[in-house]
Amino acid sequence: MLPYQSCSMNKISLSVLATFLISLSIFAQKPQKLTSNQIYEQVQKLNFLGTALYIAAHPDDENTRLIAYLANHVKARTGYLSLTRGDGGQNLIGTEIRELLGVIRTQELLAARSIDGGEQFFTRANDFGYSKHPDETLEIWNKNEVLSDVVWAIRTFKPDVVINRFDHRTPGTTHGHHTASAMLSVQAFELAKDSTSYVEQLKHTDVWQPKRLYQNTSSWFYRGREAEFKELTKGFTKFDIGVYYPLKGVSNNELASKASSQHLCQGFGRLSTRGEQYEYAEFLKGDKPTDKKDIFSGINTTWSRLKNGEQIGKILYEVEKNFDFVNPSKHLPKLLEAYQLIQELEDMHWQKIKEKQIKQIIEACAGLYIEASAVVNASGIPNETIELNFEVLNRSAIQMLLTSVTPTLEKNIIYKGLELKQNKKFNFKEFVLLKTDNFTAPYWLNDKASLGMYAVENQLLRGKPETPRIVKIDFNLIINFTPIVITKNVVIKYAERDKGEIYEPFDVLPRVTTKLADKVLVFSDSIPKKVNVEVRAGSKFVTGKVSLKVPENWNVTPKEIDFNIAQKKDKQTVSFIVTPPKEASEGKLIVTATSQGKVYKKELVEINYNHIPKQNVLLNSEAKIVRLDIKKVGEKIGYIKGAGDLVPESLRQIGYKVEFINPTEINYKNLHKYDAIVLGIRAYNVVKELKFKQKFLLDFVAKGGNLIVQYNTSRNVDVAAPFPLKLSRDRVTDETAEVVILADENPLINFPNKITQNDFKGWVQERGLYFPNYWHAAYKPILSMNDKGETPKLGSLLIAKYGKGHYIYTGLSFFRELPAGVSGAYKLFANMLSVQR
Repeated sequence: MLPYQSCSMNKISLSVLATFLISLSIFAQKPQKLTSNQIYEQVQKLNFLGTALYIAAHPDDENTRLIAYLANHVKARTGYLSLTRGDGGQNLIGTEIRELLGVIRTQELLAARSIDGGEQFFTRANDFGYSKHPDETLEIWNKNEVLSDVVWAIRTFKPDVVINRFDHRTPGTTHGHHTASAMLSVQAFELAKDSTSYVEQLKHTDVWQPKRLYQNTSSWFYRGREAEFKELTKGFTKFDIGVYYPLKGVSNNELASKASSQHLCQGFGRLSTRGEQYEYAEFLKGDKPTDKKDIFSGINTTWSRLKNGEQIGKILYEVEKNFDFVNPSKHLPKLLEAYQLIQELEDMHWQKIKEKQIKQIIEACAGLYIEASAVVNASGIPNETIELNFEVLNRSAIQMLLTSVTPTLEKNIIYKGLELKQNKKFNFKEFVLLKTDNFTAPYWLNDKASLGMYAVENQLLRGKPETPRIVKIDFNLIINFTPIVITKNVVIKYAERDKGEIYEPFDVLPRVTTKLADKVLVFSDSIPKKVNVEVRAGSKFVTGKVSLKVPENWNVTPKEIDFNIAQKKDKQTVSFIVTPPKEASEGKLIVTATSQGKVYKKELVEINYNHIPKQNVLLNSEAKIVRLDIKKVGEKIGYIKGAGDLVPESLRQIGYKVEFINPTEINYKNLHKYDAIVLGIRAYNVVKELKFKQKFLLDFVAKGGNLIVQYNTSRNVDVAAPFPLKLSRDRVTDETAEVVILADENPLINFPNKITQNDFKGWVQERGLYFPNYWHAAYKPILSMNDKGETPKLGSLLIAKYGKGHYIYTGLSFFRELPAGVSGAYKLFANMLSVQR
């Protein structure tokens, strides 16, 4: 939400909102049953025909205060287009990075929108990491393709108003993704109406011209320049986003704080705020508003904007005016009358939107509970028959009939003919065929991505936040003589004693998936290694063969192994022997399974955090294999976890014994058994106890120990180093930037591995981040590097002698390089661990 800090740790502890987030997560997937107040608010939104689209670059760039204000105070249909899914950031709650982190952040954005009332969209842009200029960003992203996705979002969402979070006129002053998002929005604002631009889109939608374009700015951008901000914003549209909502019992700011606090993997938990507070919007282009205090002024947002809409409005405005909070069901006859008229609207864009909205209101006013849940499992495989539980309950006095249910996959009408009398529940079971060859894993990960773009061939999927649910049921009803179809996703529900009732989405997954324990296999010598492959069954009685494909100069035995698994979700582990070549080499190890004549090459990754729905992700079942000549000194490493990384697993690959150290148990006695101690990324940002344990760590160093501290962000953090050093925002984002070795004679460069320029080839995403820019003379800088056009940065790797031991601080991004199998990064880290006692 704040510029330059889309991946930063908020100084407020994650625990501040833990209770709220956990309680929210438990109920996140339960059917949302609206209260009378919420139904009334939905009627208000039904009667507002205006749309706003907010555009920025990342998860947490969005201004939840303004989105919540537009969605809840103005009642506008409000969307957030995030150009990326935040794949290039860091993860404060686990070890997922890159595409798996993007899956988490996608769901966190959806959770935020469920609170602030907005809708969520994306482009295919891949968050490749921090970028210092939009020129670099647009070159890596493929400007034309991302621009087409912004045009697509405008043409399909059809906003009256577009609002940019960032300024398109200030390239080079903030994250390149930020400025690029605004630049693309300005261009798309004009191109969306051009029938000669992106013509292939017009098979599925129409051209569209938003009425006006704004840039949203806040006093946050002008800290220390308050007078300049006051003068600048004199002519801007001004919003009091601290407005109070009596029907909700909270202010807009409180609602927005809860929404932005869903970005848990970024540590974006916020204390709620109340009272008057302002946001500003600068008019950029389009039709100037007749009232500059209202971004929708001069735009018809009533039912009369639609042909034959006035008759609908006459009915629904009356429902809103005389809404009965005690007995909302009394409005059902009028709502059903309006529903029939909405069905006849010629404007198909608004017809679909308003049909969906009024169906939800009708369902809520009737107290209608309809559900289809899987009897046994949360997943099935293509062409499998599953058993479903159905529950149907009408809690109103209105006449209602369930004529039939229709599984949308097979279009097989199951006739029921049930008269749904008030508060009389019906339960029944049916068998449904999963007639599909598709899976419900994240669609943008199906095909190989480039550094800057995800590959999505299907135009209708582009922009969607997640893969549409495949398994749905149409409940065909007649309510007060009006036919109406309400569609529900199939779910799975169960109870846990310490959590109560839990809902999960129902997915379609492959019959067979395989998994390697490690995504990188490092061979530090030519000795063969046993490689285990875990085979998972997606259904009962799965048999087949599994094999490994290795590069030409590697060897694997046996060629294939049989597997036989009787129970669904059960696993069988098979073992191969992989022999590396004698010389340095690297390549891919690919797992292939065959069963019933079909080939399976996917790994199933389950992401299961309390604050988001469980996610099943399908990735290629493969690993990078590396044969490198690497030497090391020492054996036993103590690791203090930080924000979450895979460095410990990587160190085990080259023969270290790594033990995790509980920070609360650190004392003078229990550290000296280790040859070195490593602090995980952002440890001082997220581990409170470290500030009280630093004396023990420094004592370990003084008595001959070797302490390695990996990067921390610079926000109000004291790394409590033995000699002063100051963290900064200095970073080198170009992973190919030249590295100059400053200390040729230093052991870090020479022992036990000789580090050369070749060891900085093949790095991924970046060189490093948050380098110190000031340090005491006791530190020795080892490397120099810089991005194009910048001064050399010397703080990426510092070493100081302290007592009998060594203290090392590094901002190099080992947390990315080691899991990616970068040989030179392994050698350099081994040298850091091998500094002699």
